[in-house]
Amino acid sequence: MTTDRPLIFKGRGAADNSVGRFEQNTREQFDDGWGSLDEDLPPLRTEVAIDASRSAINYITSPDLPFDRTLNPYRGCEHGCIYCYARPSHAYLGLSPGLDFESRLLAKPDAPQLLRKELSKPRYRCAPIALGMNTDAYQPIEREYRITRGILEVLAEYRHPFSLVTKSALVERDMDLIAPMAAEGLALVYVSITTLDRTLARHLEPRAAAPERRLETLRRLSDAGIPTGVMTAPVIPALNDSEMERILELAANAGARHAGYVLLRLPHELAGLFEDWLRLHYPLKADHVLSLIRQSRNGKEYDAAFHARMKGQGIFAEMISRRFRLACQRLSLNRQREPLVCTQFQPPDAPRKTPTYPQLSLF
Repeated sequence: MTTDRPLIFKGRGAADNSVGRFEQNTREQFDDGWGSLDEDLPPLRTEVAIDASRSAINYITSPDLPFDRTLNPYRGCEHGCIYCYARPSHAYLGLSPGLDFESRLLAKPDAPQLLRKELSKPRYRCAPIALGMNTDAYQPIEREYRITRGILEVLAEYRHPFSLVTKSALVERDMDLIAPMAAEGLALVYVSITTLDRTLARHLEPRAAAPERRLETLRRLSDAGIPTGVMTAPVIPALNDSEMERILELAANAGARHAGYVLLRLPHELAGLFEDWLRLHYPLKADHVLSLIRQSRNGKEYDAAFHARMKGQGIFAEMISRRFRLACQRLSLNRQREPLVCTQFQPPDAPRKTPTYPQLSLF
């Protein structure tokens, strides 16, 4: 729903707080005769509630993802990225995928304890856990709640492999845990860099780290011996796609070994939210951007088909794929993909495994 006066809050991404797709009632602004629509909007403060989860690990069966389990310490994300494909998940909570998603958050403070319980089950089988795949595990409230650090402490104790993607420099705080695990093949960190343009970044992802700060984070992680990668995600046609090669080059210079990309995804309410944002901040480009998106999604804003949903289809999508592949070849990215090690997993209360050595021949 587009209002006559967008809800523009400093440091927030969405300009709309329309209700989710499951709600029966809707909201809209109207002038009550007192000029209320002309008044300055009050500050929008972040509210955090406790999410009473019964489990920590979320098992998935998507055939186009390289992992089968994830762990998300938070619901909603204060970074406020307007393109975030997780926004529609807030509708399941009776909240808006718009401003509510970035200002009404849920934290899972018992996630480390739940994780410990699940990893200790005799029937548990180890496989890499992907941290923060829905919302960023290092969003600003992590400074206070420290849930992600608690999760890493459990993973380190159990010698359990993990990967994570973040656009926050806060991950540097936990290098004392991540670096020793990385030395044993148990950790992989991707940093997401969407654009190098500070103005575009401020509009796209208002509370995430600045682009140059993320490159510095990549460098510091790499210097600490942690395998790193860069996600040029999302690629937005006619808005940031021209920057892809430069982002990959700077990331490789900062020590990144791996790279990935995702074409912009606009499921459910996100399509309307992104269009409103686009027409507010980049009105002259809006029609062109939306046209290219539809050309890459079988004429629609989004195509949820497995394998196609991440990369898109059509001439533009194929061009992006080819550009990415050639850039990675030139920069020696994705040359070697060493899988995370699962053989070291061991609950701390279990008897220690005795290393086995091959029998040597006498001569």
